[in-house]
Amino acid sequence: MFGRSRGNAANNGRVPGPVQHFERLAAAQAGPESSEAISSISADVTIVGKVTGSGTIKVFGRVEGELRASTLVIADGAQVEGDIVAEDVTIGGRLKGTVHANRVKLQGTATVHGDIFHRSLAIEENARFEGSSRREDAAVEPPRAQGGRVQPVILHDRKPNGSPDGEVHAAAAE
Repeated sequence: MFGRSRGNAANNGRVPGPVQHFERLAAAQAGPESSEAISSISADVTIVGKVTGSGTIKVFGRVEGELRASTLVIADGAQVEGDIVAEDVTIGGRLKGTVHANRVKLQGTATVHGDIFHRSLAIEENARFEGSSRREDAAVEPPRAQGGRVQPVILHDRKPNGSPDGEVHAAAAE
């Protein structure tokens, strides 16, 4: 009665770790009714160039170039060298570049070298961040359809010397 259930013999009575629980929770929340695609760049892949997606992009490998997505996750061990434009960004790996996002989270394993333009910024203990952060009420406009693709748009650009130019710019879809 108080012993281990025979149905749980396969996992030896162990409780799944928080990562497994989080993945199951995220999968359950996404559900079959979710039409948002999740794209990933695996750990053994290096991409050089511009990567654009209308949904979620998870990077486990290496990207050298610009990344644009609605939601972007740079996993622990991943490396990105280039600028990022997204509504939500979570960084657990290494980033060298500028981030334009409404919500940015630097996990404890993150190493970021560059500037962050954001509406909200969360930095966990042990994260490394060298650069500047600047709060903007709308760092990125919500994604909009352009030529069949949905892309977030940068609202503020900076001059080459790093000073704000005070003008509003929209990035055109290629």
